Amino acid sequence: QVQLVESGGGWVQAGGSLTLSCVASGYIDKYTSMGWFRRPPGKVREAVAVVTNPEIASPGAVDYADSVMSRFTITGNSAKDTVTLQMNTLTTVDTCIYYCSIRGTSTFGMHVDSWGAGTQVIVSP
Repeated sequence: QVQLVESGGGWVQAGGSLTLSCVASGYIDKYTSMGWFRRPPGKVREAVAVVTNPEIASPGAVDYADSVMSRFTITGNSAKDTVTLQMNTLTTVDTCIYYCSIRGTSTFGMHVDSWGAGTQVIVSP
């Protein structure tokens, strides 16, 4: 069983920065993706930033939502079982619960698709 623990959420004024961190624990043999998602109020969960195949290439293929392009930076470190999200120039629209996501294969050969409990980010005007 793979568990994810997120940290770094909190309150910040618009224009400020926050860094979210996620640490994975468990029997992970290979990562296929590491990412951050968020669920805006009243909307479905959306991908914010995802690193695909972080073990094959460094930094791996990275995809960002258009709304965070050039403001957010994701870093996936498969060797350290961590994925971080540096968020700059935050706006009130970024107020959300952010979720860490890990996909891969366990040491037992089982598919891994784990989510963190979420960390709240609040951006005030």
